[in-house]
Amino acid sequence: MTDLANKQHSLAHLLAAAVLEKFPDAKLGVGPAIENGFYYDFVLPTSLSPEDLPVLEARMKELAKANLGFERQEMNFAEAKSFFEQRHQPFKVELINDIEKFGSTKLHEQSEEVESSDGKVSLYQTGDFIDLCRGGHVENTTELNVDAFMLEKIAGAYWRGDEKNPMMTRIYGLAFETKADLEKHLAMLEEAKKRDHRKLGEELDLFHFDESIGKGLPIWLPKGNIIKEELENWAKDTETEWGYQRVTTPIITKQDLFYTSGHLPLYKDSMYSPLQIEDDNYYIKPMNCPFHHKTFAARPKSYRELPVRLAEYGWCHRYEDSGSLFGLMRVRGMQMNDAHIYVQKENAVEEFVKVIKLHEYYYKTLGITEYEMELALRDPNNMDKYHGDEQDWVDAEKMTIEAMELSGVPYKVVNEGAAFYGPKMDFQIYSSIGRSFTASTNQLDLFMGKRFELEYIDQDGQRKTPAVIHRAPLGTHERFIGFLIEHFAGNFPVWLSPIQAVVLPISDKHAAYAEQVVAELKAVIPKLRIEIDIRSESVGKRIREAASQKVPYLLVVGDKEAADNKVAVRGRGDQDLGVIPIAEFAQTLSDKIKNRSL
Repeated sequence: MTDLANKQHSLAHLLAAAVLEKFPDAKLGVGPAIENGFYYDFVLPTSLSPEDLPVLEARMKELAKANLGFERQEMNFAEAKSFFEQRHQPFKVELINDIEKFGSTKLHEQSEEVESSDGKVSLYQTGDFIDLCRGGHVENTTELNVDAFMLEKIAGAYWRGDEKNPMMTRIYGLAFETKADLEKHLAMLEEAKKRDHRKLGEELDLFHFDESIGKGLPIWLPKGNIIKEELENWAKDTETEWGYQRVTTPIITKQDLFYTSGHLPLYKDSMYSPLQIEDDNYYIKPMNCPFHHKTFAARPKSYRELPVRLAEYGWCHRYEDSGSLFGLMRVRGMQMNDAHIYVQKENAVEEFVKVIKLHEYYYKTLGITEYEMELALRDPNNMDKYHGDEQDWVDAEKMTIEAMELSGVPYKVVNEGAAFYGPKMDFQIYSSIGRSFTASTNQLDLFMGKRFELEYIDQDGQRKTPAVIHRAPLGTHERFIGFLIEHFAGNFPVWLSPIQAVVLPISDKHAAYAEQVVAELKAVIPKLRIEIDIRSESVGKRIREAASQKVPYLLVVGDKEAADNKVAVRGRGDQDLGVIPIAEFAQTLSDKIKNRSL
């Protein structure tokens, strides 16, 4: 752990200590350090309210000032189980049983483990509080800056992330090195509330969830669908220019395809239940990969045809835990900007660099200037879950790192998180307010080609297996548009805006001129998304309502504008852009849309 992570983890222990003082019958779950802070899970004898958080926080600060150490001790399994049984802590006993049986146990979604190789487990004592824990911590509570942490919120969470298990109360805390860092983060959170894609999605009529349809299955409303299709059309045009071919594959398949790929039974829990058809089980596809492999294999290939780049906006469905669903960011039905590239192994690094450059092109066009890559390798403590030859893994990792270095994009490496068939490279992008999102996952895969017996004929007439590159620069439309809503605060660039301009006649007598303005603009921009608001409301009210819908340009027309064949243009933020000839405004608007200007 980093120094900050150790502090965050130590604060989780102080939180648990404070909760046990207030609720002696509380049952303890787990309390890890997470990004920007920590949490701890409890089963409590009574409900907790936000008003309880300042009380718990105050007690944590008292404990932090009390000069308490974090003292490590070891117990064998029997001693540890007896210790926690006497304290009526069944969840700790369950974890120790798993450690005894399997050698380690996943504690939470951040993939930390408590493990044992010598028949013992470690416990840490702070004051009167003792917890099952592998560490690390600060040496003494006086190392904790009491002005740099706070309890943030209360949430619900199933024990060990399984909805079949008891629901627990999760208390989240924020923790940083300094008070200034905490205040900066709080300011970002306040701004993020205003930009929440769920809030703006409702206000701007972009998407909708209906329980009668199903959890995590969004409906794209007309305005939101415009954004989705503009992104899709842009990506299709771009990828055609970059040498991709488009394919369409079925949404269901026989289960044997997923046994061939290795996804069954590994990912069965995140797939929808099978359909029995004509004595076969069919699954709704959670990913496009196996279908594209079969598409590549449909016809013989020569090395002269490689690389073959197959792209698809395919619908995928994954049975995500209901507790993890979150607006567009985590859904069960998704449309992916997906593609697979089949390339000679000796050319794979060069091709992977091109993939990274394509990501950069998309991000920079959208004003995403802060991004980095994260490469997940095999977990050295859990090697059994990875498939394929050792040399293929070594080669894939080496080649991926080489491509990442050649790209010039900043990156970091983590020693866990790889897919079962190869290393996994994620693009982390940062919104305009500094929030990070995992935008897409990319992989250089030397396993699936062999698994699916994919072949091409090389220059010597020999059959060879291609390397496969999995890539999705825009990820799923759902998650990426959720990010863009927050990134732009709903103020989409004009080319993405559902309504690009509104004409506002001052009175009914200017309606005909408003129609003329629309006609002249559409003569230059045939697909311009423009409306006329001729309601009897005041111009001021109509301007405010159009502005609330984040329309980029408001065109006010009256006697003077009609006489001069001009429009009075207002931009976002009540910008007065002046009175402009229609032809001049049309050309300016056309250029912005064509160039995808921000």
